[in-house]
Order: sequence, then C-alpha cells, then structure tokens
Amino acid sequence: MGALTTLGLLSPELLVLVGALVILTLDLVWKDDRRELLPYLALAVVVSAAVAALALFGQNDSLFSDMMVVDDFALFFKLVALGSAALVTLGARRHIAERALRTGEFYVLLLSATLASMLATAATDLISLYLAFEFLSLASYVLVSYIRGSDLSVEGGVKYFLYGAVASAVMLYGMSFLYGAARTTSLAGIAGALRGSGPSLAWLAIPVSILLLAGFSFKIAIAPFHQWAPDAYQGAPTPVTAYLSVASKMTGFAVLMRVMVVAMGDLQPTWARVLGAFAIVSMVLGNLVALHQRDIKRMMAYSSIAHAGYIMVGFVTYSLDPSGFTGLNGVLLYAMVYLFTNVGLFLGVIAFEDATDSTAISDYAGLLRRSPFLAAVLAYFLFSLTGIPFTGGMFAKLFVFAPAVQAGPFGVLLAAVGVATSVVAAFYYLNVVRHMFFLPGGEGSTQVVVSGSVRTGMVLAAVVTLAIGVYPQPLVDLASRSVLILGLMR
Repeated sequence: MGALTTLGLLSPELLVLVGALVILTLDLVWKDDRRELLPYLALAVVVSAAVAALALFGQNDSLFSDMMVVDDFALFFKLVALGSAALVTLGARRHIAERALRTGEFYVLLLSATLASMLATAATDLISLYLAFEFLSLASYVLVSYIRGSDLSVEGGVKYFLYGAVASAVMLYGMSFLYGAARTTSLAGIAGALRGSGPSLAWLAIPVSILLLAGFSFKIAIAPFHQWAPDAYQGAPTPVTAYLSVASKMTGFAVLMRVMVVAMGDLQPTWARVLGAFAIVSMVLGNLVALHQRDIKRMMAYSSIAHAGYIMVGFVTYSLDPSGFTGLNGVLLYAMVYLFTNVGLFLGVIAFEDATDSTAISDYAGLLRRSPFLAAVLAYFLFSLTGIPFTGGMFAKLFVFAPAVQAGPFGVLLAAVGVATSVVAAFYYLNVVRHMFFLPGGEGSTQVVVSGSVRTGMVLAAVVTLAIGVYPQPLVDLASRSVLILGLMR
C-alpha cells in the first residue's frame, strides 16, 4: 500500500491531529481576543474529520502490519466520537471561558481524546488497542479535573485516575494471559490459536474474560466497575461530563465488541453469561440509585450506568442472522441515538448552569416560564431517554431488547429486567419534567438565556433524535452494514 493511500485512509485522524497542533500553537501565539475563535476552529476540524470519515465508508483495509483497520465498524464509532466532540464544542465555549484560565488547552485535550477514541475503535492488535485506550484515559483524566481550584473537579479527576490505573493494570494482566496462550497480539491470530487449541485452553475462558472485562467495563462505566462515574461526572466541567457519557463509553463498547467477538468469539457462551450478569446489576443499580439523586449530573451518571446495561443486553444476546434484530446492529443504533439524546440533554444542563450556576434538580422548577425553549427541548430529550414513541430512544431500546427475547430464557430474563427498570427510569426522568412544567419557580428565579451556539446544538440534536424516532431505517441499514463488513456476522 502506497504512502498516499495510507494517508488517505488515515485522513480523519490526521485532520484531528493537525487541528489540535494548530490550536495549541495559536493559543500560545495569540495574546488577544482572537483566542475566542479557537472553539470555532476546533468545530471546523471535527466537522472536516467527520466528512473524511464518511467518505471512507466501504473501505476494508489493514494498516501498520494489521495493527489497525479501516472498516465500516470503526468508521461508525469514529462518527460517534466526532459527533460528540462537535456538540460538546458548541456547548463548551461560554462554559469553559468563564471557568478556566486558558481555553485553548481545553480544545486541544478534547481533540486529543477524540483522536484516541478513533484510534481505539480501529485497533486490531492488543498493543495498539492498549496504547490508544491509555491515550484516551490520560486525556480524560486531565479534562475531568480541568477546573483549577474546584475541589469537586479535582476529587473527580483523582478518583477517575486511581480507578483507571487499577482497571488498566488488570486489563493488561488479562492481555498477557492471551498472549501467553496464543503467542500473538493480533486479534485474528488469537482467535485462530484459541480455535485450534481444543479443550486444552478452555480453562482460560473465565479468568481472561473477567480480567479483560474489568478494563473495558471501567471505560463503559458498567456495574460493578462504575464507582468512579458519579463523582467524576459531577466534578467534571459539564461539557466534559457530556463527552465522557457518550464518546468514552461508546469507544469502550466498540473495543469490547471487537475483542470479545473477533478474538474470543468461540468462548462466547462463557463471557456472555458474565456480561449478562453485569448488565442486570447495572440496570437495577443504576436506575434505583438515580431515583434518589437531587443533582442532575449525578442523576445522569447513574442513568448512564443503567444505559450501559441496556446496551449490553443487545451485545450478549446477539445472533448471526444478518437481518432484522441482531443485537449487534442494536448496539450501534443505540450508540448513535444516545449521542444525540444524551449530549443534547447535557447542552441544556450547560445552558441552565451558565445562567444559574446550579445543577440541582429542584432549581429547574418553573423553567417553562423562564425559558420555554429550554424546557421543551429538555423534556423531549428526557422522553427519548425514557423510550417514549416518536423518539430515537424507543427504537434504540427495541433493537437491543428484541434480540434478547429471541435468545432463550436468559435473554428473556435480560429483556424483562430491562423493561422493568425502564419503567423505574421513567420516574426520575419525568420528575425533572414535573419540576420544569408543573412546579412554580422560587422567588428570585432568573430568566435563562440560551446562547446561540448551545441553542444550535440542542436544535440539531433534537431534530436528529426526532428523525430517527420517525424514520429509523437509514440508521438501521448503516448499523447493520457496519457490523456485516467487519465480519462479525456471516
């Protein structure tokens, strides 16, 4: 493969890398109001990279001695990471400028985390995968503790780092087991070695699955590896919380799917049971604890733990039938819906926090009178997370629960827990709607003015969520095609 072809296949990553370096340079050189242009430059970089990624759909090429791949599966999750970065950039401009000493560094770190996500989703070798995962983790640690002087931000960052370091070490230990057994770090090579080993390496299934899943589950924030999430979500700058809840989580799912299905597909009966147990605990714990939260960022942290459980249901009950509900295409569909719904909701939280300096749910009382636009759009995103018809959230849940019902008694159990806990989730999502629409605001409640960039991001996210809720077929086709070309289904 020629150098130009390689550069073309890596064009999304190169655009993000060069963009981050340019912003870093301009932040050092510019000493005046021109620094206010840096968020727009970051947005232009992200949009350009997304266009480049879209142009590569249909490719299926390996790079760097099979350490990376350019295929539709990786490109799909690259779009999720880039979409998250774009919406977060729209919401971060005012929020970060008012709370940080230097704003340029924030966008450099955000682009670095996005680049790491893109590399991780394309990794097909344990070494490249681990390096990209650590790159993502390091950028995320700094982003969480970005607000200097904020005890909550520093506490969240330290907890995130400590938990992350332990999870990384455990994951690396699991990888060493795999390398010792297969004598290769290539995912395809590991699959071939395990397939030809017969029952002699069957004992590896449980310990390796648990060790690897500990590392991946940390990034996904699925129970029982979720302890960092509430404090990190609450302490981090709200745009960073939005980014972690989607881009970081979905990168973890992409890596998990590629490793467990491609390299350890023959051990699926074992690790599916382990992940199924994780899913049940996450759905129950996340939703029950979220019921009692009084801070919307902590509520969304536990909500994200529950959603990780929902997504996991689709993954552990996937089928090889390349039509209809396969579970795997449900995971991809859920990822795209969750991007626009969850980040859209967080954009509203950012707007409210910028106006009131509060994230308490009780302070949302009377928001309908103070900002009808913000209340209406926030309510729509909350309906989507609940799974109400005419929202993308309904189809997302349908596409992960339906294959579970077809997968036998264990799948039916997972789907039943998912549906029951979704009913529980409706209580705390709709409780926020109750505050906004039916409770009067306190004395001195201020008008909430939504900035133009945040308003643009919220409208865009709401339109896409509505479009998927009304006509999901194009996204279903794209998700199904992305899984097929990867070769996960035959």
